[in-house]
Amino acid sequence: MDWQEGLKLTQYEDIKQGEKGAWVSISAYLALSALKLGTGYWFASGALVADGYNNLTDIVASVAVLIGLRISQKPPDKDHPYGHFRAETIAALIASFIMASVGLQVLITAARSLFEADREAPGLITAWVALFSAVAMGAVYWYNSRLAKRINNQALLAAAKDNLSDALVSIGAAVGIIGSQFGLPWLDPVAALAVGIIIVKTAWEIFYSCTHALTDGFDEKELRTLRATIAKTKGVQSIKDIKARIHGSNVLVDVIVGVDPGLSLIESHRICDEIETRMGRKHNIMSVHVHVEPMMETAQNRFGSLEGAAESGHPALVNETNEGAGSKK
Repeated sequence: MDWQEGLKLTQYEDIKQGEKGAWVSISAYLALSALKLGTGYWFASGALVADGYNNLTDIVASVAVLIGLRISQKPPDKDHPYGHFRAETIAALIASFIMASVGLQVLITAARSLFEADREAPGLITAWVALFSAVAMGAVYWYNSRLAKRINNQALLAAAKDNLSDALVSIGAAVGIIGSQFGLPWLDPVAALAVGIIIVKTAWEIFYSCTHALTDGFDEKELRTLRATIAKTKGVQSIKDIKARIHGSNVLVDVIVGVDPGLSLIESHRICDEIETRMGRKHNIMSVHVHVEPMMETAQNRFGSLEGAAESGHPALVNETNEGAGSKK
């Protein structure tokens, strides 16, 4: 088994690992939503009840992430020659929509509560439940965030950010409940407004990242790093063009390199293989399409002119010269 096959197997294994994070989120949301709704209704805490329903909607987002991870593990087929890895990005995009709806709901509810005259003070135990929930979701965020960064999985990272937003919502609920106990009922809506803004901001960041990837956007700084790696490959004299795009957690690269026009086909192919190997081992990129072109400046320096290069009999140089003559006509 060569390094490319090994890299593919590792990527599929990493996606399988990502499913664990999705299941951790679903389990936590099921347990905490039941706890919050039961305690909130029993001790008359509207903030805790709202937080419980928030966790119920988050189950949908986690299930979407889980489905996306399952689909992305499907091997390439006739309709998807590059595989199904973009299902991860679509799952993250769905999670961003759900996060945005929750954040807007929190903002609307908080704005309305600012104008309410009388508020019933809930039992203090509800504040402890909210704080416990915040700690639990913080632990889930820590686990999923570390796992997502280790396996470089966009969908799981979106789920982790959703976990963090839920921890912040629970903290906001606890602040509001404690504030009502000390005659400061305005703390509840103010804390909720702050939390709502954070959730909407996080949702926008995930949405932007997903749409940027789905429209083949790519970070310029990272592209320069890839270009530098290719430029250091033995035999590469220039890089005429390089493009890259995101495909799930993978990067696809297309590059045109200039080489010595005197090289044979086998020697040029060796340079292509070396570029693919370097990109795979250094940047974990398994799909690199390399197009080789002769450096005509080198031919001119060696033979004095393109015509002289053509007279040397090298097929690549003859073809290049004939194409140039044809274009002049």
